[in-house]
Order: sequence, then C-alpha cells, then structure tokens
Amino acid sequence: MKIRKPESYILIIFCFIGLHVVHAQQIAKEELIYLTDTWKGERFDDGRPKIPADLIERAKGISIDVAWQILDNEGYASQYEGEWKSINDQPVVGRAVTAMFLPSRPDIEKQIKTRGHEQGFKGNTNSWPIAKLTEGDIYVADAFGKTLQGTLIGDNLGNAIYSKTKRGVVFYGSSRDLEGLSKIEGFNAFVKNWNPTYLKNVMLAGLNTPIKIGKAIVMPGDLVLAKKEGVIFIPAHLVEKVVLTAEFIDLRDEFGHEMLSKGIYESGEIDNEWTPAIKDRFLKWIKNNGNSVPMTQEELNHFLNKRTW
Repeated sequence: MKIRKPESYILIIFCFIGLHVVHAQQIAKEELIYLTDTWKGERFDDGRPKIPADLIERAKGISIDVAWQILDNEGYASQYEGEWKSINDQPVVGRAVTAMFLPSRPDIEKQIKTRGHEQGFKGNTNSWPIAKLTEGDIYVADAFGKTLQGTLIGDNLGNAIYSKTKRGVVFYGSSRDLEGLSKIEGFNAFVKNWNPTYLKNVMLAGLNTPIKIGKAIVMPGDLVLAKKEGVIFIPAHLVEKVVLTAEFIDLRDEFGHEMLSKGIYESGEIDNEWTPAIKDRFLKWIKNNGNSVPMTQEELNHFLNKRTW
C-alpha cells in the first residue's frame, strides 16, 4: 500500500483551506465557475460544467491513447492515471463529481459531520458525494491511495450510485465486496485495489473541489474516460475538440488500414504526409461509408476546413 508523505497532506490542507467552502465541504458556486472559466457552455446549479450527453456517448468510442495525445499537444500533461483494478472491461464515461478524503483527525471530522448533518447529509461522509450525483455523473474520489480500511463503497452504496448515475466510480483508494458489486448490471468501478476491511480513519475534506488522482488533476465536470488501459480526465472545455479530433483520427486510420490491406498504397505513402490523390480518395471513402461515420457532415466539413493534414 502506497501512502503519501506527511508533507503531501499539509499541502492538500493548505490548498483546501484556501478555497471558499460552503455546504458540507463544497466550494462556492462562484469559485467553481471562476476556476472553470474556459468552459462557455451550460452548467449545473452548483456551477459544474454540463457536458452535452451526446458528446459523452460519442466519447465511449475514442481511445485513451488518442485522447492523451491530443491533451498533451494542448499542454495538459497531467490528465492520465494508470494501473487500476476494475470489476470488468466495460468503459466508464461521464462527468466528474469529485471528492477529496484525508486521514481522520477527530476535532476536524467532528465539525465536518456536525455541519453536514445540519444541512441534511446522513451517515458517514463517504456517502455524502452520492447525494450530489445525477444521471451521467461519475463519483471520482481521492482517498490518498489507502487500500486497507480505505474502502469507500461496498455493494449497498454501489447500488445507490448506479441507481442515480447509470455509471460507475473511479477511486484512488479501494472498495470492498467485489462479488456483490459485480452483480450490479451496467456498473463498473476503477479502484487501486480491493479489500474486505471496512472504511476507517478517513474523512471527507472536499466535495466538488479540484482533486489529485495519482498523477492526474481532476476538476468537477471533467469528462471521465475510464477503460481497460487506464483513466483519463478531459477538461470540459476541450471535450468537443478531443472527441472530434479522435473521431477524425480513427477515420483516417481505418482508411489507411484498408488501403494497405488492399495493396492500393505502400506503408511509406500512408505513414507520411498524404498526397492530394490520397486525400481525394479519403474524402470519397468517407462519402461511401457515411453511415458508419460518427461525425455529422457539418462537423466533418468544419474540421476538414481547419485540418492541415
């Protein structure tokens, strides 16, 4: 079990105190809007960016590798975390609802629970983020990598989560009751490990705040794309660009593979900058395969006009 150094906790606490906190460890709506100022679309009542449902659905078809490359080119180098354990190979894709947990400190935990219970939250703090979930959300939690007694959910909370989101969870920590969770049809969990122990000495320090998941930075409302090879968190304002670019790259690769398998072009022609003749054939290929192209014609035309190839 890998536990952060004490100084890491101190840094987290200072960052946490620096945020304007309201209502059970949540930052103020105005603060969240300020931090996600690059998002110009619709928002939830709490200020989270509301990525359109159709983009979330289309994101299921893009690869982690391509998404990482696009984000890296944009200067976002800390959006991926690997080495997960999951229930199954089913992707988990949706909008992030974030939670930050810290090791318990009795005096602070008492105050947090008192305020939360006064505001209507019930039970232990690991269940409080569930109250904020809506359909299409992913419960993303930083439990500082704790596995022994760091189990944020079992099958009871798993059922509660799936009933609200129709999705799964991503925990930089652990969960218990793998057998029970695996019986929830459509649910998946990406965790650092499974453990039979109960959650102990863990308290909620932030809800819908910026968090760190391993090497990745996550904001509330980010698009979570969790697949077999790892999890990537796409900033809301870049989701459309990542999805469209990834879809175009997939089309380009599919065309290239077909041309190579048929012996129409050599690998050196496909792997290098395309000639006008290859570009023309590609555009005709897209037209002939229109039913299998995820992009609309308007999106494709707009993308091609900006594409430098």
